[in-house]
Amino acid sequence: MSQSHRDLLILFGSETGCAEDVAERIGRQARRRRFRARVVAMDDYDKNRLIEEKLVIFVCSTTGQGDEPYNMKKFWRFLLRKNLPRDVLSTLDCAVFGLGDSSYAKFNYPAKKLYKRLQQLGAHMIHTRGDGDDQHYLGLDGALDPWLEAVWTEVMAKYPLPPGTEAIPEDVLLSPSLRIEFFDTNGIVQQSDAPKADGEFDVVVKSNERITDTKHFQDVRHLVLETKPEVKYEPGDIAVFTPQNMAADVDVFLEQMEWSGLADKLIRVHQVSEDRTVPHHWPSVMTFRDLFVKYLDVFGVPRRSFFEMLAHFTKDELQTDRLREFASAQGQDDMFSYCQRPRRTVAEVLFDFKSASIPLDYILDVFPLIRPRSFSIASSPEAHPGEIDLCIAIVKYKTKLKKIRRGVCTKWVAALNPGDVIERVRITKGTMKLPPSPNVPLVAIGPGTGVAPMRAFLEQRIVNGATENVLVFGCRYHDKDYHYRKQWEEYVSQGHLKVLTAFSRDQDQKLYVQDRIRQEGAMLWDLIENRQAKIVLSGSAGKMPEQVAFALKQVFMQHGGLDAEQAENYFSTMGKTGQYQEECWS
Repeated sequence: MSQSHRDLLILFGSETGCAEDVAERIGRQARRRRFRARVVAMDDYDKNRLIEEKLVIFVCSTTGQGDEPYNMKKFWRFLLRKNLPRDVLSTLDCAVFGLGDSSYAKFNYPAKKLYKRLQQLGAHMIHTRGDGDDQHYLGLDGALDPWLEAVWTEVMAKYPLPPGTEAIPEDVLLSPSLRIEFFDTNGIVQQSDAPKADGEFDVVVKSNERITDTKHFQDVRHLVLETKPEVKYEPGDIAVFTPQNMAADVDVFLEQMEWSGLADKLIRVHQVSEDRTVPHHWPSVMTFRDLFVKYLDVFGVPRRSFFEMLAHFTKDELQTDRLREFASAQGQDDMFSYCQRPRRTVAEVLFDFKSASIPLDYILDVFPLIRPRSFSIASSPEAHPGEIDLCIAIVKYKTKLKKIRRGVCTKWVAALNPGDVIERVRITKGTMKLPPSPNVPLVAIGPGTGVAPMRAFLEQRIVNGATENVLVFGCRYHDKDYHYRKQWEEYVSQGHLKVLTAFSRDQDQKLYVQDRIRQEGAMLWDLIENRQAKIVLSGSAGKMPEQVAFALKQVFMQHGGLDAEQAENYFSTMGKTGQYQEECWS
């Protein structure tokens, strides 16, 4: 295929779908600028044609310990080939945008490495790398919006519109990217199973047990999933799967949208635009209801692109103006106040904007997809052969709207029963690994559900005969949310484990894991300095990781005789050598 002056290729590497969402947004913007845009996953692209491309925008997320996402790995290995000439991409104009979380040490590493490698191969960067950060109060859009504005300025200067043509204005509706076909079956066409990608497998729910006291506000589940013998994983790995919406909630939503009469009709989804393909895991035939139960995120909090599309379908001019304000760069603070802060869902936004009437042809352009979720595995494969254990907190809270909120994923998890099947589970590498030998001591710090990977590590260590294991665990109450207490007590009685607990609400003065680290500083310093103990930390990415790091540096100063700068350097070296590793989430 020959490349024209107005071709733009957008290549994405995406672990959970966020980078794909960004790539599709860039594709829509490209179409408005009259480019012939193609949006393709990196590993689905014919890599040998890269030298024929003139203009490419790369979008990639980060996974694990600064690793590239699963559908970028083959493409990345291709770029690393030593036999590639240094000027092989000298005719390529390109830009790179990374998606990451600055609370992780290897923030946006895949994008940084990709940016550098493309330059090494002679590619011309039309703009500096963009770094999207989940920690920004506007999320990824906080960095993406200004970056895209600058990129389009550069691109349009070098690739101007043909004479006599203009860009398609934002208020003009583009043609749909995917089309839904309804058909009457008369028993001829049947629903099909969803295909699986390489590395995906189904699991069967063996048990789903609440492990916090019934009087405790937080419902935490211990989920045991039965796997086939060929499924392999290691302690520290992560299970990735896509949740579903509750069928009863979907029926209410379909009634709200006046689509109830379509619920049981069979549909097929067709690609009609090059800037978007039908997701690989969708069955070729399904019911209209299943589209909303399994694939469309109508009960999640929408992003900016949702408001941008919805504005095309409102009949009330004031509502149209309001939606366009939310979709504009200037309106992001207002959108945050209306949507992100109270955690308004897509369904609730549609209830507020009652004049919206979404044509069936545009359903797949308006509604976001349900994205996969990642959970640290809480079991050792040798201690629990044929099983994957998970420790999941059920998200339930009250917002500024005074409404009880339940997370899409954990609401579904809470309703799982023994015998239920979870489809298309995938294993990815986490950011933490076991010490290189059972003889190396392990200090595992895991408050709350951060104890999940620590359970996997400790079970494996004890199977391997390791006895120098320290668990630092924190929660609110000894009797209400001390996860896996009996298991730890058994390990302690066998001489395999020492446990340092911090129950923050069991006494007048709050006590946290960082306090216990300071209290046991002499022991911990001896293990770290004299025994090269490995430290692993898992839990919420709020203030806790910083406070734990600060407590460790205080230990280095008090018991190791280091000054502040030396303690900082000591801690930094531990991170670089892998003696200290953490996996924390927002």
